Amino acid sequence: MLNTEKLRRGYDLAAKALMHEATADGTWVGELSSSPLSTATAIAALELSRRDRPGFAKEFESLIQRGLQWLVEHQNADGGWGDTVLSQSNISTTALCRASFHLVGSKGEDGGTAGTRPTRLEVARRAKAYIDQYGGFDAIKRRYGKDHTFSVPILTQCALAGLIPWRDISPLPFELGWLPHWFFRWIRLPVVSYALPALIAIGQVRHHMAPSWNPLIRFLRQLAVEPTLRRLTSIQPESGGFLEATPLTSFVTMSLAAMGKTDHPVAKQGIEFLKASVRPDGSWPIDTNLATWVTTLSVNAMRSESLPKSTKDSITDWLLAQQHKIVHRYTNAEPGGWAWTDLSGGVPDADDTPGAILALLKLNSEKPELSSALASGIEWLLNLQNSDGGWPTFCRGWGALPFDRSTPDLTAHALRALRSWKLSQHSDSADPRHSDGQFLRRIDDAANRGFQFLERTQRTDGTWLPLWFGNQFAHDDENPVYGVSRALLAYRDWNRLQEPVAQQAIEWLASVQNADGGWGGAANTPSSTEETALAVEALLPVKSFEEGCHRGLDWLIGKVESEKFRNPAPIGLYFAKLWYFERLYPIIFTVSALARAVELASRPAEGQSLTNDPAIHPTSKTEIGSPP
Repeated sequence: MLNTEKLRRGYDLAAKALMHEATADGTWVGELSSSPLSTATAIAALELSRRDRPGFAKEFESLIQRGLQWLVEHQNADGGWGDTVLSQSNISTTALCRASFHLVGSKGEDGGTAGTRPTRLEVARRAKAYIDQYGGFDAIKRRYGKDHTFSVPILTQCALAGLIPWRDISPLPFELGWLPHWFFRWIRLPVVSYALPALIAIGQVRHHMAPSWNPLIRFLRQLAVEPTLRRLTSIQPESGGFLEATPLTSFVTMSLAAMGKTDHPVAKQGIEFLKASVRPDGSWPIDTNLATWVTTLSVNAMRSESLPKSTKDSITDWLLAQQHKIVHRYTNAEPGGWAWTDLSGGVPDADDTPGAILALLKLNSEKPELSSALASGIEWLLNLQNSDGGWPTFCRGWGALPFDRSTPDLTAHALRALRSWKLSQHSDSADPRHSDGQFLRRIDDAANRGFQFLERTQRTDGTWLPLWFGNQFAHDDENPVYGVSRALLAYRDWNRLQEPVAQQAIEWLASVQNADGGWGGAANTPSSTEETALAVEALLPVKSFEEGCHRGLDWLIGKVESEKFRNPAPIGLYFAKLWYFERLYPIIFTVSALARAVELASRPAEGQSLTNDPAIHPTSKTEIGSPP
């Protein structure tokens, strides 16, 4: 049996740790992992910029040398680099690091002696050996397949370093950046919707270095240079960082610098962004922060009484201020959505918008503007739903590449937000403009199509695969534990756990629990705090798996008591197979699982067990309506 006192103590400790991470206004910023990949791209951008404008030499020298030294210190034993300091080596990041060492050369080398620190020449040689062992630069093309979003930028940096010929790189049709945004969904671009800056800048540098043999194509592309540069300027955020991402901003900046355009406003702003985002140890993170995402995750994780009213009001104000109020100039997204960050480079998406809606509903503020903001967010989600019933990340209708298609984890999150908002419309504070029967029926129809999408995309073993999370120890870097856990929460919230689809997923998730009581990303993968917490929370409502949940909770509580629950795992995927970890993820996910367990365990006097909480499984159809 689970010791409820131990459970409550574990939750209190974890919640206290999470609250300690909050800022003065009660929100959370978090801390993303430093990234060898980001560091390598930033070094290349700065080095090429100072080559184009020698006046930058002195200013950039320290940044470049400190970045290279950080890479020296974090090279893996096999000669490669991973995307984080906890990641296994991969050929993409290793190629970028080698290219940066090759670009800078031995300049600034502080030497190394046998038995102490390796020289940079030795580091570069080991990197070359790793690349050769794993298939050379062609392996980068195989890694990403038809998606040129990352393979072409990586190979471009290698070409700029003189490691490969330009003709080995596929040209990108940057001239399409001249077309209106709505046209993109009808053409099968080799890059995803969020990569328009790379399409323009990298396409231009490839054209500059190796123009097409076809005189007509060459002429048309030359004609498109200035108009697409104007387009690039128009979509750059005030911070200078495209998507607040160091790699994307670096690729754009290095491409412009290589064409002698360091004085272009986009390059100047990109350089300022890189200077502002470097860390004290000389490294760069993959993105500036996930402030909105970790704030909504934290709010949704904690028990409501753990947040003082003043904090709830402060977070509500902050979240309302993060809602996008105008058409987004980058993705052309309509007003109403939320991005992952409070910074100017964020883009509204179908994971952060449901998270914000759920958090605002939980905060239960009486602010008069809240009702309208929530209704706008719900309408934004409804308008984003694809014709296949699922939800994509950024743009409706793009579907040529995986990162633009509907995905199960985002679909499940959207379904949960729709359900919670629909339930809230029985309160006195409901927005009458969106409480009419027609709008509620639209939600039921969207939910029905969303669950049909989940049913169609469930794999034969009962799993779903998420888009934005993976596991480096699992087959093909997949993370079905994350995908199944997130999907089951949608089935839970809509009272559909008894359906065959959900039952098959439950059986699979229960079957991959490790002997130590925890879960990894898949069967036979090491247990992590994040994945154990996710699995436990998803399985708590399953009466037949109560014993397994107790073992999982014991595992989590043990990690809390030993302080090891703070240790993150690199399960986040930032774009195409680009790993990161977020320092707050294990704390947040632990709090969420323990909070749900405490809530369920607090009702024994009412004749309820840990698995039949009516707050999670309401049954009054007069109150909530029937499932679609």
